[in-house]
Amino acid sequence: MMSKKIRVGVLFGGRSGEHEVSLLSAAAVLKNIDKKKYDVVPIGITKEGRWLAASHAERLLRGEHKEGRHLRAGDPEATESAAVLAKGEGVLVPPEPVGDGPGSLVPLETDAKAHSGAQTIAVDVIFPVLHGTFGEDGTIQGLLELADIAYVGAGVLGSAAGMDKDIMKGLFKAAGLPIVRHITVLRSQWEKDPTKVRKEVEKKLKYPVFVKPANLGSSVGISKVHDRSELDGAMYEAAKFDRKIVIEEGVGGKKGKAREIECSVLGNDEPIASVPGEIVPSAEFYDYNAKYVDEGSKLLIPAKISKKKQKEVQNMAVAAFKAVDCSGLGRIDFLLDPKTEKIYLNEINTMPGFTSISMYPKLWAASGIEYSDLISRLIELGLERHAEKKRNRYSKE
Repeated sequence: MMSKKIRVGVLFGGRSGEHEVSLLSAAAVLKNIDKKKYDVVPIGITKEGRWLAASHAERLLRGEHKEGRHLRAGDPEATESAAVLAKGEGVLVPPEPVGDGPGSLVPLETDAKAHSGAQTIAVDVIFPVLHGTFGEDGTIQGLLELADIAYVGAGVLGSAAGMDKDIMKGLFKAAGLPIVRHITVLRSQWEKDPTKVRKEVEKKLKYPVFVKPANLGSSVGISKVHDRSELDGAMYEAAKFDRKIVIEEGVGGKKGKAREIECSVLGNDEPIASVPGEIVPSAEFYDYNAKYVDEGSKLLIPAKISKKKQKEVQNMAVAAFKAVDCSGLGRIDFLLDPKTEKIYLNEINTMPGFTSISMYPKLWAASGIEYSDLISRLIELGLERHAEKKRNRYSKE
């Protein structure tokens, strides 16, 4: 007798600046998920935040867009969200638990006539392949918690802490992990007294510095500032995206350039680390264009570092994963000083890029877990975490 297939909702798109990247990641997941074990329900979110049951997303399942070209991480602008999300029924989603059966995203019944065509989406687990704001920051995770639906990846706390670079660094520091010198400035402080902020930056940090929005993933709104003349433009750019701005001292100083080492982590209470890899960016640092548009960036797997350094990176990656209370998956990024060879923990991505050529799955492939098996393991971890949470009691009775 065949066991019942697990019903997986693959959630993609979203309102963040990394919407197109999410489409690429979801296309790869949908193409490679084990169809013998899982029934797949694609669920799209438009850039405007409209939820769609993308029942006609065959194009996405094939990994193609409307002109028939294959999606790839270097071509997000050619990925038209309309080709994936324009079809399908609109869904209004309240966070409503539905008893002991599979979790459901239930249409909100505010106007039965207007929404009579909307359908309930019944799933056992959600794979939220969402990057950046409104997907990787605890917001979707909170919705799924309220609805009592199992999901892949970090919970509300881990997602929120992993998104906020200021809070993340505080947790890393508390765990005794090496981080770069940095300061955090509020947008209101910058707008009120930019001269004071400039003085604080130059008093506490040395150029070059990196200016980043605290809560916008790892790609958008980030600038490398070589000297004072570039600081104002970078601050105004970062301030477009968040009320908190993190300014970090560049590793390697003016003459050196940090090596960018990455390590993938997998698991819940007992996470494991992959072999480390190295990014050689096509640009001056690994920004959005270098990640997704330009094709000159190189991925070196394994990273060309000593066995001792590899072990150090792996141990730090697991410690960082635990420090932010992450679960399921995380890609941990490091900066290696080319002169001293000291390794600094940069950040964690709790829902890293998930295309078949992204660093997270490639590192696991090099560590012995192929892409399809990795997806299955992540789904298992999501179900495991949900079952563990179901053991909690929320009242004395």
